[in-house]
Amino acid sequence: MSSQTGRPARISPASRVLAALAAGLLGGVLLAATAQAAANDPATGTPVKVTPHKRGAGQVSSGAVLPPVPPATGTQAHPVASWGKPLPYPIIIADRRNNRLIEVAPDKRILWEMASPDLGIYRGNDDVFFSPHGNRLMVNEEDNYDIHIIDFATRGIVWSYGMADVRGRGPNQFDFPDDAHLLPDGSVVTADIRNCRIMFIDVDKSQLRHQWGSPDSCRHDPPRAFALPNGVTPIEGGDFMVTEIPGSWITRLTADGKVVWSIRAPHVHYPSDAYPTQDGQVIVADYAKPGGVVIFDPHSGKVTWEYRERSGEAMLNHPSLAMELPNRDVVLNDDERHRVLVIDRQSKRIIWQYGTTDKPGHAPGFLASPDGLDIDVFHDWRAALK
Repeated sequence: MSSQTGRPARISPASRVLAALAAGLLGGVLLAATAQAAANDPATGTPVKVTPHKRGAGQVSSGAVLPPVPPATGTQAHPVASWGKPLPYPIIIADRRNNRLIEVAPDKRILWEMASPDLGIYRGNDDVFFSPHGNRLMVNEEDNYDIHIIDFATRGIVWSYGMADVRGRGPNQFDFPDDAHLLPDGSVVTADIRNCRIMFIDVDKSQLRHQWGSPDSCRHDPPRAFALPNGVTPIEGGDFMVTEIPGSWITRLTADGKVVWSIRAPHVHYPSDAYPTQDGQVIVADYAKPGGVVIFDPHSGKVTWEYRERSGEAMLNHPSLAMELPNRDVVLNDDERHRVLVIDRQSKRIIWQYGTTDKPGHAPGFLASPDGLDIDVFHDWRAALK
């Protein structure tokens, strides 16, 4: 979801294809990422260096006393009772540099938390999404090169795919996996950014079922090829929405790979994780400083709502994911200001915040580079806390 850093290596044909794109907005970052993918050994992969930055704060938690976990009784179609404004439901946050998941109530109580059980296999959680039934969580770790399924009730890792701290393109390997989701049939879909592919994985067999795109062809030509896809979102009806970094392309595809539409996101320099809105538009974060959030009509390309402030408390610094709440306000990660925000759709004012602006930490009220979130419509925490 976030930045795609990389070290220069042997330049492949795919790298040369991206050279023209890389000369513009993203420069050498794209070239380095693509060249790094080309250097992977398909048999064993390539070990990566674990820096202090990647280890973040280590194995930390808030120390909060956590309530018992209520059962998952709600669904996306029939959510549990709303808390109302400013935040209608609790949100779970991938608190990246704290190496933890944390769920926060609208009143800012900490409801649920999972610290890293082992920094060797679980570190730098980048995104987190509930399963369709709300009893599991899907987590991806870009710079740990793996993905995990977490049992929500027990806080245990029940499935993993990828090789921790090894990048590659072979079986059970990734090169910056992003936006992993559990699908209704129990399989997993994820964007493998530097391998320029969308992967569909059979969980029971821990095998790649099929993929769109290839590490040998990093260009925009869906579904045959993608250029650094950093988001794949399952949407209603079984379709998928794919976000590509160069060109700011967002594409809707059917489950069998047919392109429904493909468009460049307007007013967006670095698109991060496009999502559908309730009325069929697209909401996407602009991962930049100052960053922004844009909602647009994918058929006309017309921008219908935008948030972007140039300075001060309201400015965003590399927001990586924005979603429309059920009440149509906007919730987002403001990664480099270490906070999660709710923005009122009408006034464009920040009406809720968790995290202390520009101050990372792991005590109650603090986050450190929060990079992913999801809305918990499944668990009736409000009733459980009474």
